[in-house]
Formats: sequence, structure tokens, C-alpha cells
Amino acid sequence: MAQTHASTLAQEIGRRIQALRTERGVSLSELARGANLGKATLSTVEAGTRNPTLETLYAIAAQLDVPLAALLAPPAAPNPSATVRGTAVTAQLLEVFTDAGTSTELYRLTIRPGSTQTSPAHPPGVVEYLTVFSGTAVVGPEQAPSTVTPGGHFSFAADVPHIYRAVDEEVHASLLIRHPGRGTR
Repeated sequence: MAQTHASTLAQEIGRRIQALRTERGVSLSELARGANLGKATLSTVEAGTRNPTLETLYAIAAQLDVPLAALLAPPAAPNPSATVRGTAVTAQLLEVFTDAGTSTELYRLTIRPGSTQTSPAHPPGVVEYLTVFSGTAVVGPEQAPSTVTPGGHFSFAADVPHIYRAVDEEVHASLLIRHPGRGTR
């Protein structure tokens, strides 16, 4: 029986998380506690037997102090492409740019109506840049989000919990996440 792309991706992500955790000398328990996950949950993510949500991956990446792309694509991947889903957001990694140690991730984003996605705080200095192509989105810091209409652009410091919500219809957008002073690993 052939493996599905989702299960193969889950295994690859699990291997990357485990390698990064080990490289940093962090135990499974420490990472689970810091990411606010159950130890069993993290264990199944690392084993590749669970498809982690976007929220889970952001929490893990923040604790490991790496960009999300470090979990989704191998270092120096010529054309990383991984799709992850959260409560309201589907994000497809299109490209990772590294310049002078700063990592910038480019995503194709779809925000589904009916739910609000809350992303945990990223490390200090991380900024997100959203450009909306269709639909109307409410995005930004949880305590002070902004409404972005088609053709609009919004950027915000992402070192606090932040939200994504489609107002009435599905939103199609691009998202740049800039991590100063970090490569993808």
C-alpha cells in the first residue's frame, strides 16, 4: 500500500523536529512543556504518526527558536513545498530566502471562514507581512487586529499571539514571515 503525501510529510516533519531538538540538547519533555503540548502528542508528531496542525508546528518552532520552514523543508531545499493546515488557515510554503542570516519564508495562504486561527508568539523581532488577493481578512495581534481588504497589505510584529480570520468568504493571500538573525536551521 502506497504512503500518502500527508503521511510522508508528517514523517519528514517529525524527523526534522527530533533532529533539531536533539541538536539543541532539549529533551522531549522540555520541548513538550515549552510548546504547551502533551509529551505523548509530541512523541507521535516526532514519530510521524500524527499530522501536526499549523498551531502545533508554530509552537514547536518557537520553542526551538527556528522559523516554521525549518520544520517543513530540509535545509537548502531548492524549492521547498509543504502544505499545513490549522483551525482556519491552510499555508503552503513556496520559498525560503536567507540573506545575511535573516530568513524570510513565503507562503500561499488560504483563510477559511467560520473559525479564527490563533498563532502563538514568535521569537522577538519576527515580522509578518500579509497581502490579500481576494476576500476580507482580520489579522494581526490578538489584542489589536486589522481588517485587510482585497489588494490590501498589513504588517505586524508577530512576537505576540496573533490571529487570522476570514470575514465572510474564503481569503486568498500571500504571507511573508521575516526572522531576523536566523537561517532556516
